[in-house]
Parts: sequence; C-alpha cells; structure tokens
Amino acid sequence: MSVGLVIASAALAAWLYLTARRGGFWRASVRVEQNPAPRPVSWPAVVAVVPARDEAEVIGASLASLLDQDYPGAFDAILVDDQSRDGTAALARQAAAAADRLTVISGRSSPPGWGGKVWAMQQGLDCVRRLRRPPRYVLFTDADIVFDRATLRQLVARAEADELVLTSLMVKLRCESVAERLFIPAFIFFFQMIYPFAWVNRPRHRMAAAAGGCMLARFSALTAAGGLQAIRGALIDDCALARRMKAVGPIWVGLTDRVHSLRRYPQVTDIRRMVARTAYDQLRYSPLLLAGTIAGMALTYLAPPLITLFGTGWAQLLAAAWALMILAFQPTLRFYRLSPWRALALPGVALAYMAFTLDSAYQHSRGRGGLWKGRVHANVSGLR
Repeated sequence: MSVGLVIASAALAAWLYLTARRGGFWRASVRVEQNPAPRPVSWPAVVAVVPARDEAEVIGASLASLLDQDYPGAFDAILVDDQSRDGTAALARQAAAAADRLTVISGRSSPPGWGGKVWAMQQGLDCVRRLRRPPRYVLFTDADIVFDRATLRQLVARAEADELVLTSLMVKLRCESVAERLFIPAFIFFFQMIYPFAWVNRPRHRMAAAAGGCMLARFSALTAAGGLQAIRGALIDDCALARRMKAVGPIWVGLTDRVHSLRRYPQVTDIRRMVARTAYDQLRYSPLLLAGTIAGMALTYLAPPLITLFGTGWAQLLAAAWALMILAFQPTLRFYRLSPWRALALPGVALAYMAFTLDSAYQHSRGRGGLWKGRVHANVSGLR
C-alpha cells in the first residue's frame, strides 16, 4: 500500500468520524433561539459582573445594551474597571450616573497566582456577596458585548426550566474586515469541533465548555464549585469554570446571532495575537501535544486538497475527505452570511492557525504567554 493511499485513507476516516460521530458540531444547530424555554413562575434576581480593561471604544454601546434589558425581575450590574489606561472608567461612570442599577468600582492589582481578568471578576463577585440579598444568578459578561433586549430573559428562562448551573452563549463575533471574514468563521468551527455543544449539554458527558463573553452562573452552584478562587490562575477561564460547574450540575452552551461582540480584528496580526494568547495553554504547555496537534491538523485539513490535486489512483478517489470538509463548513458560513465558496479556503486558513499555534508556544518560551493589553499571564499549575 502506497504512502499516499495510507494518508488518504486516514484523512477520509478522520472526516467520516468528525461528520458522523463528533456530536454533529458542524451543523452549528445548538442555538438559544431554538425551542425557547417556558416563562418561569417568577423571575429571580440577577447581577451582572463586567470586567473592563481599556474598552473605551466599545463600553458605551455595551453598557447601554446591558442596562436596557427587558427583564421582569430585579437586575443590577457591577463594572470593574481593571486599571484601564484609556477613558473606560470615565465613560462607565457617566453610564452609572444615568442608570441607578449600575455600580462602577476601581479594580486593584491582582495578587500572586491570579489571572488579571479572573481577579477583576472576583472583585465584582465580592461586591455581589456583600449584598443584603444575594441574587440567584450572576451574569459574567465582557465589556465588548452588545445584547438583544430579550437576552437575559432567554438565559434565565432556560436556566430555570432545565435547572442549569451555568448557561452560556457563544456570541456572534465581528465579521466585517477581510481578516475577520477569512478567520472568524473557522475559529467558531474549530471551537465547536473541540467542544461539541451537544456533548457539553449532556449532563452525563464529561465534555465541559463555556464562552466567556456571556455566562449566567447560578450563585449557589458557583459557591459549591469553589467560586472563582478555584480557577484563579486559569488563562482559558470560561472553560475552566465550565469544568468546575459541571461537577455540581448541568450546564448549557449554544450559539446566538442576537448577541454580538464589537471587538475588532482588522488585520491578520490581530487574529494571530488572539489565537496565540491561549493556544498553547489549551495544549497544556506540552510539546508532545503541540506536535500531535500540528500533525493532526495537517492530516485533516491539508492532506485532502493536496491528494485531490496531486494524488493518483485510489489515493485520489479517497480524497473525498475534501468534499466532506467543504460540506461540513457550510452551516458556519451560513451563520455568518458568507459565500459557500469560502470553504475552499479552509485548508489555507487551517495552515495559518497551525502557524498561530506554533507562535503561541514560541511566545510562551519567551515568557510572553497570554499577553493581552500589556499584561502577561502567569499560569498557575494545578488549576486545570
């Protein structure tokens, strides 16, 4: 048997598994808008915690949409200014002056062992704990998120109906620049492939994940899971929190096209920095996992088109894997309202993501792992 035939067979087997046995991730069909949950008997209290660092460009629109939620129950928000160096704090305080349910606090420097964002979230959570009546839910959300007015009602209704301890939305990322249109759909596709939402949402499945831009946590369950202290050094804090929360109850994550991120990625270098910040952490800082991931991506994304174009005989016939790849990417492209022909570029995009992952390992070796807004993340072992 030729080497080409072996590679073609392995690539086809990989795509048959991904499309038939990987939780249907490629369908992009787990969405909060589908099968809406019934209205609860009463609407429990919710407090939003918003960590914000250098978000002056987007904080106004984000807070306006958060404070404009059409939620029948008690709802308040706490913004933690994480030592911003722009006008974030001033803009947030202007919003607070116009809305009595928004509190703005100045964040302190993180103590040893704490990641910057998680420490900001913790300071907001400390404020929640000091309330005379703690809420049933805490909504952790990023400062670049713009909400549909019904979002909080949908989240709480689903959490109440299914007795969820964590309800999370993968918000629709900005997809306007050339770089965003090329790389963002693939990012969502890869995320769902790593964490199939259907598996995450099964209470008895070990898979756990969340999307940090919008996470509704049941306050009592968060305490039972060890609180944010349990993930204090996590770089990928959302998935770390999901693992802790799923140990105490069911969780849910899904897509939405009604909640948007305003964060801009105008250039390929912006996408690279976003991926490189966390990719090597995802691989547990393991050179072996890094090598295996690069080899696996090469087999899955590069081999099918190369064999189709340059292979011969049975090897070329088995390159139907490329067709499966193209078909699997279509629902994500439709979600972002992009041309189906963009699926032909997925092998090249995957090659770029491989380079970003290698860069993540390189940045870690230089002591610059997790660099974000001028701050380097120091990973704490034992918190994974």
